[in-house]
Amino acid sequence: MFVDKVRIFVKAGNGGNGAVAFHREKFVSAGGPAGGDGGHGGSIVLRVDDNMSTLMDFRYKRKYTAPNGQDGQGSRCTGKRGENLVIKIPRGTVVRDAETGDVIKDMSDGEDFVLCRGGRGGWGNKHFATPTRQVPRFAKAGTPGEEHDVVLELKLLADVGLVGFPNVGKSTLLSVTSNAHPKIANYHFTTLYPNLGVIYVDDGVSFVMADIPGIIEGASEGAGLGHDFLRHIDRCRLMVHIVDVSGCEDRDPVEDFERINEELRKYSDDLAQRPMIVAANKCDLIPEGSDNLERLRAYVTERGYEFYEISAATTKGTRQLMRTIAAKLKELPPVIVYETEYVKPLAQAGRPEDLKIQHQDDYWLITGSWLARLMGDINFDDYESRMYFDRQLRQCGLFARLEEQGIQDGDTVCLEEFEFTYER
Repeated sequence: MFVDKVRIFVKAGNGGNGAVAFHREKFVSAGGPAGGDGGHGGSIVLRVDDNMSTLMDFRYKRKYTAPNGQDGQGSRCTGKRGENLVIKIPRGTVVRDAETGDVIKDMSDGEDFVLCRGGRGGWGNKHFATPTRQVPRFAKAGTPGEEHDVVLELKLLADVGLVGFPNVGKSTLLSVTSNAHPKIANYHFTTLYPNLGVIYVDDGVSFVMADIPGIIEGASEGAGLGHDFLRHIDRCRLMVHIVDVSGCEDRDPVEDFERINEELRKYSDDLAQRPMIVAANKCDLIPEGSDNLERLRAYVTERGYEFYEISAATTKGTRQLMRTIAAKLKELPPVIVYETEYVKPLAQAGRPEDLKIQHQDDYWLITGSWLARLMGDINFDDYESRMYFDRQLRQCGLFARLEEQGIQDGDTVCLEEFEFTYER
């Protein structure tokens, strides 16, 4: 089964907690703090696999979670880091945010992409020892890993897209010009999923052509199979419009041509402006007295399209058509790669009771899941960003809680990897 669009949930691993421990050894007095750090959580990594041509693997498994980092141990032992979870996807998959639909990443290159970063491991109490605080009895908790609902949308990477009504000979043309073996039969919707074929024209000259399942009237609104597969011609640099001029199905070729173009315009204005070549197929089956071929030729050339007569079944004219396509592609821009549109929403403060406050003498350690997310979005070198951070903490009531618990001016407050001097 061909699956080209799925929604999945991904979550990176949480960081392990830091340990509270003290060095204990015979004949060694006051060994000091020896709590190790927690391990970092595993990240979610997307990787292109050229052996995959569908998103079928994601049809039954929709949730992917990377391993958590292990907690720190005594004797300054750091917890084991969680392994990254690598998810393999076909080349050309566009990753979108499920809520906004914005493009997060277009997986058209061969580079790995970190979709969700694992949480950081917490510090053990060994980090908090000072000359005046020699017995710290607190450690940092690990931060949670990022999580995301995303939509994976496969858009085939093809230079040329074959479009036209069902049963006009698109699959036959692909089969006689490449090594692809699409299903071919004399009924509509024989092709139920896109097929790719590599066309070799001359030494060092080749291109990728896609046979898109037949588009019918109303495809842009969901009719037939066209709605599901129109996305696969989004990247095509050139379209070849196949029109049946034999009249074997009692259809008018000029009307067919206009109906398909209308569906392309409804789906995307950009797609309607894409360069197009028109190929009149089944010329060997035109009955005597029919003017279908000449009427279509006059109609198409009047609108500025190049027109070719072919018979895919007998291969007549197909070689010349492929050479023309190859020459055209040399003048056209490369395959479209979608730019990132997604902007991560700025984190906001959550409930103050979700924060854990630990203090010893004049040192206050504050940890919490939303605090880690908030600080990850703050640029502490920028004044406006620092003011936003201060407003979020005041609005959530953190400062009021600290004052209720007796914090004094000059005390040290630790927020993640930053330490601040408290002043009212």
